[in-house]
Amino acid sequence: MVESRTGPYVSECFGMTESRPSFLKVCFITIRPFALPASTMPVIFGSIAAAVVGGVKLNYFLFVLSLFNMVVLHSGANLLSDVNDYKKGLDKVPTPVSGAIVRGYIKPQSGLIASAGLIAVGFCIGLYLVYRVGLPLLVIGVTGILIGIFYTLEPFALKYHALGDFAVFLDFGILGALGAWIVQTGRLSWVPAVWATPMSLLVVAIVHANNWRDVQGDSKSRIYTVASILGDRGSFFYYCFLIFGAFGVIVLLVLFSLLIPSFNPKMPYTFLMIFASFPLALRLVRQGGRRKEQAGLRQFITLDAGTSLLGLFFGLLSTASLIIYLII
Repeated sequence: MVESRTGPYVSECFGMTESRPSFLKVCFITIRPFALPASTMPVIFGSIAAAVVGGVKLNYFLFVLSLFNMVVLHSGANLLSDVNDYKKGLDKVPTPVSGAIVRGYIKPQSGLIASAGLIAVGFCIGLYLVYRVGLPLLVIGVTGILIGIFYTLEPFALKYHALGDFAVFLDFGILGALGAWIVQTGRLSWVPAVWATPMSLLVVAIVHANNWRDVQGDSKSRIYTVASILGDRGSFFYYCFLIFGAFGVIVLLVLFSLLIPSFNPKMPYTFLMIFASFPLALRLVRQGGRRKEQAGLRQFITLDAGTSLLGLFFGLLSTASLIIYLII
């Protein structure tokens, strides 16, 4: 374990109980930056869509600020979720790049304080953005923050009552893209919400892959997820629906744009670039289907990580589709 160079004061503040790692390592494991693309890609996509389709000049300062704010809020929500999962007895074994509370690096109470601080900072930044662009953003922002807070916090605890998938579908996709669009344009539109739906489906697929793997432990703790309700077979078909549905929505929107003259704004045909990620999607579906085999079981454990990679690849291709359309 790496020795801490931050001194006893920092160790005391963060409640480290094991041999002390470096302060930066604690922050890395706590924030889990590998999970941030799920929330930041919709912001990037919504901002670029506002410039390409919304007809506005991209405000780089507001773009960077809104992106930073999503990172802050996502980190705060993740930390709050870690605290509540730990108290529920769900997190017992740390993974290589997460589990700061399970490892004893951070005490639950310290985690709650840090989470509240991050969410408060995010709320203040959000208020500034509302001041700059208008009240429509306030509704989107407050809704997103409340969903993040009550994802695992009682009395709602959406994650524990089979509503986690829907919460993630809204927060890490539709609301993120719509909020970013409003930051740039100052107005509401159906475009970012609908066009970001495929990315939302893939983020739900990440969460579902995780819940699917943890069905037995969740059931013992009386935690209900979509995966635990559907069972093993149903979870596989649900996973297929989420993965292939993301591609299907793009195909439908492109077809509507080509065949229905009144359908505006039209989704550029360049969005078909997303099929460059289709081989990875097929591999992940096969990986999920082989979960009962001994070799497949080992791969199944990493299904959520693979799905996260697909979501990132898909989001980058979607954003690149807009930029290429603008150039050509």
